[in-house]
Order: sequence, then structure tokens, then C-alpha cells
Amino acid sequence: MPYIYDYPRPAIAVDCVVFGVDATNRLKVLLIERQLPPFVGQWALPGGFMRPEESLDNAARRKLREETGIQEGFLEQLRAFGAVGRDPRDRVVSIAYTALVNLRDHTLQAATDARDAQWFPVSALPPLAFDHAEMVQVALVRLQHQVRIAPVGFELLPPKFTLTQLQQLYEAIWGVAIDKRNFRKKILKLGLLVPLGEKEQGVAHRAAQLYRFDGDRYRQFQQAGLNFEL
Repeated sequence: MPYIYDYPRPAIAVDCVVFGVDATNRLKVLLIERQLPPFVGQWALPGGFMRPEESLDNAARRKLREETGIQEGFLEQLRAFGAVGRDPRDRVVSIAYTALVNLRDHTLQAATDARDAQWFPVSALPPLAFDHAEMVQVALVRLQHQVRIAPVGFELLPPKFTLTQLQQLYEAIWGVAIDKRNFRKKILKLGLLVPLGEKEQGVAHRAAQLYRFDGDRYRQFQQAGLNFEL
């Protein structure tokens, strides 16, 4: 028999803060243009309500896939956002997720309640619906911390990359210039990059050495209790 609760139950939603880096090494966030009320025509994070039969993680992946076409990438729970009045429809608690994707590998395809899907520079976001501006800021601070202690940033790079591309990635995330010599000394000392014996192709400047990230080496790194700190 159905159970009748003495207290109202808030709805549960999920929202995804998806970061990517473009060809000019600018850090970007994926936004959708809302097609349904509230906030019709405004930009927002991909997301929506969790179905009764699915987990939070599955709901986040489903909404990301439905509204943008992205089906894979680094995805983890950020935190809950439950301010009263954050959603004008009802009492809604949203569980925010962060995702890191190589935007070169994904063709956006807006669908369901999303009219459009586009990448926007973190430094030049349009006004966002709900409390999504706060979500982006909290996720950015988390990402800036994460890349100091774990190599999550490699999800944003192509499989083969140069040290300059890696440095520019960190500069884009942190929003500051990094000393080239010190950065390269520290990152190479960690032993997590594998030189490929290949160089860039089709570049106007002097071709640079290509590297790949050694995931197995990093797992050994973790098991030994060592710190990734840069």
C-alpha cells in the first residue's frame, strides 16, 4: 500500500557543470538554452529532474546525453544546492556534478527541453537561470584545487600533447601565468608523462615533442601514497 507522508517531499534534480578547453586553450563551460518554462530562452546548465527508478549518477549522465549529446567523460558529484526559492516551480534540491571533456571529441546536439547547446568561456558567461552561476563558480574552485593534487586535467587534452599545451591548460584553469621553466621541471620530475618520440605536425613554429599521460604510473603513484602537488 502507498505510504502517506506527514511532511512534504522536495523534488530532486541534477545539474552538470561541464568544462572543456578549446583550440586556443580557453577554459569553457557547456550551457543549454532553455526551451521550457521557467526561464524560457535563458542559458542554463544541462540538467533536470531525477526519475524515481534511477540513481543520481545515472540521472546526471542521462540529462547530459539528452540535452547536449555528450555521453562520456570524467563526471563526479560536486555538492547539493538547496536554497529556498532556487526554483520558482517548487521546492527543488539539485545535486550538481562536474564533468571534464575534450570538446574536440564531441559534437553538440541539443534535444528534449534544450533549444540550443554551446560552449562559453568561463570568463564571459551570459546571465544564467536558477542558481547556476553559483554552481559554475563552486565547480571552478573545485577544479582549480583538483588539478593541484590529481591529474584530472588530462581529460581536457588530446591523447598526444606538448608541454606547452599542458602548461596552457593549467594557466587556463588557474587564470594566472606560470613560469615555464619551473612548471616543466616539476611536471617531468613526477614521471607521469611518456615521451612519444614524435613531434607536432603542420605547425608554423618549431615542432615540439609530444607526450602522453601514463595512467598506470599514476595508479602506482597513488598506491605509494605520493602527492601530485604542483
